[in-house]
Amino acid sequence: MDELLQHLLNATVLGGTYALLGIGLTLIFGIMRVVNFTHGELYAFGAYCMYALVMMLGVNFYVALVLATIMGVALGAGIELLLLSRLRSADIDTTMLVMIGAWIVLQNMEQFVWSGVALSINNPFPVEPLVVGPISVSWNRVFVFLAALGLIILTYYVVNRTRLGKAMRATFQDRNTAALMGVRIGRIHTATFALGSGLAAAAGALLGPVFVVAPTMGDLAAAKAFAIVILGGLGSINKKLVASVFMITVESVVDIWSPNWASVVFYAALVIVLIVRPSGLLGRPLAREQ
Repeated sequence: MDELLQHLLNATVLGGTYALLGIGLTLIFGIMRVVNFTHGELYAFGAYCMYALVMMLGVNFYVALVLATIMGVALGAGIELLLLSRLRSADIDTTMLVMIGAWIVLQNMEQFVWSGVALSINNPFPVEPLVVGPISVSWNRVFVFLAALGLIILTYYVVNRTRLGKAMRATFQDRNTAALMGVRIGRIHTATFALGSGLAAAAGALLGPVFVVAPTMGDLAAAKAFAIVILGGLGSINKKLVASVFMITVESVVDIWSPNWASVVFYAALVIVLIVRPSGLLGRPLAREQ
């Protein structure tokens, strides 16, 4: 029972960070109808920025987190302006091929610059974990959860309480009508992709010090982000948080029984979800044509 509680605690702590990935991916697909295959590399980019700032330049850990997120926003805006802005009238297949190409380029650039050696990032937190009864958690992971929760709340505020968020939601509902009302769709696309990229980079910057940094670290993260979108559907931000915690919890519980089967069981469950409920466990049921 103690081991189960420990795994559930770890799942909750990491779930908030993976929710950042799912939220960013959902914003980009929901508003732009772009399957962002570079999402995992933006996650890795945030981790590498964190390594460069903290380990090479000696920047303060907390300042480095902010700078890594800003760099992710800037890279996302650059990708949208350089590639996607030219493909706004293209079909989804063409856009997917371009994004797959961008994913391969970014990953190979990371491998070329940093090599394939795994890197670690120091953090300012105590080595002794926080102990609550029979379970314990490192202070670094506690900070990761609180920072991720703060970013989720901030994103919720931007999307639901600001003028930019209102324009983003209008574009999501009906881009043609939004354009007639004066919304500049091109700028909204750039802002959306930049925001989603910043959330991915922030997740990488937060989890880089928890694990290790490597060029392929974004592949698994991107797979989990897509899984969160499938489970949560294209609904609200809180659904992504619930879906991410559910995903990590299932994986953690199965990991107790057999680590080799953890990913197999979860992704098999995703296939079943897609067959039984294509809109996701938490998404609205799809309307049937009469």
